[in-house]
Amino acid sequence: MLRRKSIESFVCELGRCASLGLTYLVSHPGNYMDDRERGIARNADAIAESLARAPGDTVLCLETTAGSGTSLGSTFEELAEIIERVPEPFRSRIGVCVDSCHIYSAGYDLVTAYDDVWKRFDDTLGLARLRVLHLNDSKTAFASHRDRHALIGFGSLGEEPFRRIMTDPRMARVAKVLETPKLDNDMLTDSCMLHLLRGFARG
Repeated sequence: MLRRKSIESFVCELGRCASLGLTYLVSHPGNYMDDRERGIARNADAIAESLARAPGDTVLCLETTAGSGTSLGSTFEELAEIIERVPEPFRSRIGVCVDSCHIYSAGYDLVTAYDDVWKRFDDTLGLARLRVLHLNDSKTAFASHRDRHALIGFGSLGEEPFRRIMTDPRMARVAKVLETPKLDNDMLTDSCMLHLLRGFARG
């Protein structure tokens, strides 16, 4: 059964993370096959089982999604429901990874309503659960529900949301990961993106 194979694979992944002493494991929350509510329940059950079978300190960070197809996790409320369904003590090992392209594509306007987006996150999930940020621009328009990453400053978000993230004291403790296209030279592209982000942080 595919579900059982997926859980076994996920337990092994969590075990590897524990062996390597990794702080975070980022994972998409999953999909649903029939209706969304039952999909949320099944995925929460699978997460709870996996964390129970793979003890350790690694925090599972559920990543926001763009809301395409049958994917779960495109709203903060949906992530909160999944997390709430996982019993303690395993719930304490769950955080959130916000992907800038994904939430913009899902309808969270980081460009014109930056503070409102993070207030909604805090009200729904609590900023303490924000452990990781995936930083990337979007090739598609706001609320497109499409997952198409772009170089920072070269997409529909533009530079300003990233400047605000890099100077926002609430984000200082949050791990930040580049997930931008690599073009013809991955090292050079990443270096340029890091230089840009560091420039934002320096003001």
